[in-house]
Amino acid sequence: MDADPFGLTAAELRVRLKVVEARLEEAEETVAAIQRGDFDAVVVEDATGERLIYTLENADRPYRVLIEQIQEGALTLGADGTILYCNLRLAEMLGVSQEHVIGQALHAFVLSADLPTFQRLLEGAMDGAVRGELALIVPGAISLPVNLSLSRLQRDDVTPLLCGVLTDLSEQRAHLRDLAEANDRLRAESAERERIEEALRQSQKMEAVGQLTGGLAHDFNNLLAGISGSLELMQSRMLQGRFNDVERYMAAAQGAAKRAAALTHRLLAFSRRQTLDPKPTNVNRLVSGMQELIQRTVGPAIPFEFIGVSGLWPTLVDPSQLENALLNLCINARDAMPDGGRITVETANRWMDGPASRQQVVPEGQYLSLCVTDTGTGMTPQVIERAFDPFFTTKPLGEGTGLGLSMIYGFAHQSGGQVRIYSEVGQGTTVCLYLPRHFGEVGEETSHAMPEMLARSEQGETVLVVDDEPTVRMLVTDILEELGYTAIEAGDSAAGLKVLQSDVRIDLLVTDVGLPGGMNGRQMADAARVSRPDLQVLFITGYAENSVLGNGHLAPGMAVLTKPFAIDTMAARIRSLIEAGKDQAQHT
Repeated sequence: MDADPFGLTAAELRVRLKVVEARLEEAEETVAAIQRGDFDAVVVEDATGERLIYTLENADRPYRVLIEQIQEGALTLGADGTILYCNLRLAEMLGVSQEHVIGQALHAFVLSADLPTFQRLLEGAMDGAVRGELALIVPGAISLPVNLSLSRLQRDDVTPLLCGVLTDLSEQRAHLRDLAEANDRLRAESAERERIEEALRQSQKMEAVGQLTGGLAHDFNNLLAGISGSLELMQSRMLQGRFNDVERYMAAAQGAAKRAAALTHRLLAFSRRQTLDPKPTNVNRLVSGMQELIQRTVGPAIPFEFIGVSGLWPTLVDPSQLENALLNLCINARDAMPDGGRITVETANRWMDGPASRQQVVPEGQYLSLCVTDTGTGMTPQVIERAFDPFFTTKPLGEGTGLGLSMIYGFAHQSGGQVRIYSEVGQGTTVCLYLPRHFGEVGEETSHAMPEMLARSEQGETVLVVDDEPTVRMLVTDILEELGYTAIEAGDSAAGLKVLQSDVRIDLLVTDVGLPGGMNGRQMADAARVSRPDLQVLFITGYAENSVLGNGHLAPGMAVLTKPFAIDTMAARIRSLIEAGKDQAQHT
């Protein structure tokens, strides 16, 4: 038989090899059992046959199990970075077996670009806990991003050890990438949604404009036909010397003109461009004064009830516009009950805190509510959504213009409040006006009886008329002269201001709001008041810009008259302003 250099035969070598393999297998099983925490001690027999017992602290057993079960890589390093121990998870992260990892320098698994970072962590861990991100080299991948936490293990001997935890960041970074991509998609989808919503809003806006212009064209064409037809018949009869029917045609033309004026006033109310004359108003008193009118309007078949809360707060509104709004709501309530029912008007004080103000779409604060409730057919959500659109109506053709609620909507918003509809089909409808509380005093009501005769000039006062429309200027001048006033005309603001800055006596300025000449009527009046601080001003306009009239509110000594106007109304307004100017001059 052949023998090896040590004098052993092949058979003897095979026997010894089997012994070594058995001991290695036993050692691997022992290590695995220790890692699982199965044993509390290990007995080792040395070459002399003496048995050595290595005791494992029972208190450490849960931690050994924990280290092997965690999803982070755990390891123990020597001061030079040699791996003295690692758990199974770290070996899986590196893509090699534990046996291959233990004894290796951790530097060997670190991406070359991150070696300086690793070295700083290794040195810093000697003084305290450190943490940093770096990349490891792993099979089948470019690199594995990890977070390495290192700290020094306190030992009795002089040999320092480092304990470390490696956290795989690849999944986290993948989630971050997915999140970033999702955010990009969300931003793109949001932008697309906003674009579509804007297109929808524009489409709805154009639909509303089309409905508005269509309704205007229809109504105004009818009214213009009545006016022009009546004027033509008047001219024809007068040329023929037939005067019997002239008065009838004149009345028809005037009636059509008044209906056209009412239509434009409603449109201005909807667009919040009507000029208001706000006064501190007791709404309970206002409604009480209208009960008889409302009952006559809705008819005896429909009971009307008013429930006014005691101690109702006052509000600052135009009382005549509030009366119109209330009457419109009661008429709508009546029309919603063809088979009869009940109308209830109720007032209340409301405190709008954060949630309530958001629900009612008003600023936080104190409000009073004026609600009109009927027991009629109710509204569908689709009808409620469009109820405030101009010319939208559910009434049969010829029974409604569709401007009532739109006028109320504009009035409420222009008064600093809101209007809301609460309704269910078959359960009736409640429409509530929310108006801001006024903290001033409410004055006593005064009588405003119309004079039986036109208010005429008493001393031949001088009135400056500024209007760029020759027809209107001529009519106003003729009316003033008919009433005994002295009239001076100007066709634009520059000419008007020149007169106002002269020494000519001017008792009243009557001016349009929209004027050529470099400034509007309000600006001209303000400029004139620099040298004439007591100047009384009457604006006559068909379109009262809020910016011109101070957000719809007039300064002291100013009033507004909306075109078209009745002669007696104009005469009374002119006389009132001139008398107010005289009273003011006497007290200064």
